[in-house]
Amino acid sequence: MDADRFRRVEELYHAALERPSDERSAFLDEACANDAQLRNEVESLLAFESKADRFLEKPAAEIASDAGSSLVGRRLSRYHIVEKLGSGGMGVVYQAHDEILGRDVALKVLPPGLLQDSKSRKRFRKEAEALSKVCHPNVAVIYDFDSQDALDFIVMELIPGITLDQKIVNGPLPEEEVLRLGLQLTEGLSAAHDRGVIHRDLKPGNLRLDHDDRLKILDFGLAKSSASEGNTETLTEPDAIQGTLPYMAPEQLLGDKADARTDVYACGAVLYEMATGRRLFDDGKKTRLVHAIVHESPAPPRSLNGRISTTLNRIILKCLAKEPENRYPTASALGNDLRRLAAGPPAVSAGFSDPRRRIWTWAVASLIGVSAALALVAYKLDAIRGRFTPPAGISSLAVLPLENLSRDPEQEYFADGVTDALITDLAKIDALRVVSRTSVMRYKRTQKSLPEIARELDVDAIVEGAVNRVGDRVRITAQLVRAANDRHLWAETYERDMQDVLLLQDEVARSIAQQIQVKVTPAEHERLTHARKG
Repeated sequence: MDADRFRRVEELYHAALERPSDERSAFLDEACANDAQLRNEVESLLAFESKADRFLEKPAAEIASDAGSSLVGRRLSRYHIVEKLGSGGMGVVYQAHDEILGRDVALKVLPPGLLQDSKSRKRFRKEAEALSKVCHPNVAVIYDFDSQDALDFIVMELIPGITLDQKIVNGPLPEEEVLRLGLQLTEGLSAAHDRGVIHRDLKPGNLRLDHDDRLKILDFGLAKSSASEGNTETLTEPDAIQGTLPYMAPEQLLGDKADARTDVYACGAVLYEMATGRRLFDDGKKTRLVHAIVHESPAPPRSLNGRISTTLNRIILKCLAKEPENRYPTASALGNDLRRLAAGPPAVSAGFSDPRRRIWTWAVASLIGVSAALALVAYKLDAIRGRFTPPAGISSLAVLPLENLSRDPEQEYFADGVTDALITDLAKIDALRVVSRTSVMRYKRTQKSLPEIARELDVDAIVEGAVNRVGDRVRITAQLVRAANDRHLWAETYERDMQDVLLLQDEVARSIAQQIQVKVTPAEHERLTHARKG
């Protein structure tokens, strides 16, 4: 949305706020005329404003103020309070000492301003119950829940270390670190989801790193859990919009039902911040921030940090899809993609670099191997057909430039050569329309999404992947993606010794051909056989 358009939205939003709620519809009828999109944008801001005042304008930290500091030095049950550590979504957190077991713990106390609120006290107890259901190394452990002198408090493990927002304050993290911490986040979150607990307030400030750099998920004060009869039970006030605004999913802002995909969006926002060192949307004005979350596409992470891979870029953007159905369906599914990427080839170190005179020999042999392997696969395609179920409706394909994960410029030509060989041999099959090398090479290092590329090239599916060599080991990753919905149909990683590179590429080519499953005519058999012998 351009600046003039947004100014118009903001003007109408403020004008509508000045009118009684029962007059706003008529006002928008006249002001927006036949511009349904304009009206929808204004109404989305109004919907957010009408509910947000119940929570976002009055966080617990403000309610508590400094009143809770008087607890320092006091004793609650067997816990001696040592110091105040901070304020969360619905509680003040202290460091305390368990005088019976002789250990330090974290004590979360309901803020004084909410002690007389029965709903808040019930929700606080529900947070303890939700946490007690989850037992996982990446989720803070709850030890106890108790009350004394009309104070409700939760006793949890004390996690020495720093929060994630403190870790990324100096800029983006290396991709390996993003993947490692992202995997821990999804694993802890999956454990919570498996127990029917949706967090709804994931953010770097609620993720703590201990001295071993293990990530722990904290603060389930805004969680939603499943009741025993299978219905969802909100731990927070019904119909209230709750969370931390920059990390809230669009459906949270619009007051729609939150589920596991809502947490997946927040995971994407956290991954984005780790990878770029910047928040997803960072406008200081609330109305602009809400509008951006609901309507605007974020800047691709690679546009802010060119060192991250295209695969991580795509994973993050998938988490951040506006519509929940376009995101990963679960934290576990997100974790699977992060794990697959993390298992890929490491960066090449100087100690593993080969003499330059060997690179050209390897590249030429590899390209010959790819061509021969693809020809052999095409020849045997009919025999393979009976063992696999072909993805329906794939008659056109684009092979995107394979990524050179070594970051060694001298191996760039090898990755391009493998791409060229794949395109050339697949194009020999008349039943399959394969986009030319000239057309696909312009997408090298592009920030465009796969569906967008597929629309521009008018293809049903896309093959993307990467190649790398570390010492005497070669690794190739490849994946087949259905263009229309960015759905992964197949992905695999292969690794062999350098001496087996031809067998490795034969295996990769065979797998791709098995997924495409197009009919090869006798004449094409002959041409491919001739090419193989030539």
